[in-house]
Amino acid sequence: MALTGKGQSAENIDDKGTISTLQPDKIYVSQFVVSKMDCPSEERIIQMALEGIEPDVVLEFDTPNRMLKVFHSGNLVAIQSRLDSLSLGAKIKDTHNLDHDELSQAIASAKEASLKEGTILKWLLAINATMFVVELLVGWWAQSAGLIADSLDMLADASIYGVALYAVGRSAKRKLQAAHLSGWLQLALALGVLSEVIRRFMFGSEPASTLMMCFGVIALIANATCLILIFKSKDDGAHMKASWIFSSNDVIANVGVILAGVLVAMTGSRYPDLVIGLLISGLVLHGAHRILKLKS
Repeated sequence: MALTGKGQSAENIDDKGTISTLQPDKIYVSQFVVSKMDCPSEERIIQMALEGIEPDVVLEFDTPNRMLKVFHSGNLVAIQSRLDSLSLGAKIKDTHNLDHDELSQAIASAKEASLKEGTILKWLLAINATMFVVELLVGWWAQSAGLIADSLDMLADASIYGVALYAVGRSAKRKLQAAHLSGWLQLALALGVLSEVIRRFMFGSEPASTLMMCFGVIALIANATCLILIFKSKDDGAHMKASWIFSSNDVIANVGVILAGVLVAMTGSRYPDLVIGLLISGLVLHGAHRILKLKS
């Protein structure tokens, strides 16, 4: 493999294809094929792994094609070493010189995207945090495990958006600590809701089907609003892709709560409410587990 662009050539290429010597005063762009990068979680892991590397790098992700573009100086060995440590199958495809104007343009584009994402994330945080409080209070009043579990799902999303906003300008260690804190919070609350579902299975409950359906529809409208906010930016980065996935999944959960309310009204049984509460709590537990598995 050759180092292309500006008439330069690669030096000291090892058997893994690593370019071990680059001029420190030059700017380069390297493309990596990351065979195991297929969702936003891997993007976040890569971002945390390369956070704080000196000199700083700028990242561009093309997750559908499993490609990563890194703008850097002469620190390619350190970059590839950190990528190798993630065991995501990152292999360098090519590296070439870049002039400072091209790098400045890449940095400006990244900053513009970050500001845009920050505004959207603030709206998503506000919507999900508000719906968490509303659904939790109404769910408790209506004796609905489904609404309580759906409120927990809203809190899970709110915590993820909060972590995304907190992460701006923070170190990789701080980002990881914040993510783990949200994971432990989700885990604790999900276990609490599961215990409440079990208690209601054993001792009974009388869920109010009308309130379940009404607030299920309100939650559905809230998540549809989130999807509209995210739509144009859903391919702009890890947080936006994750936000799109979370809100899409929430729509399914909302429909489940509405359907459970209809079944409660038709049958007079509490079990549809308990089943949907159990399912949504399980989804939140799975999300918490994935967050807690993240490592620096």
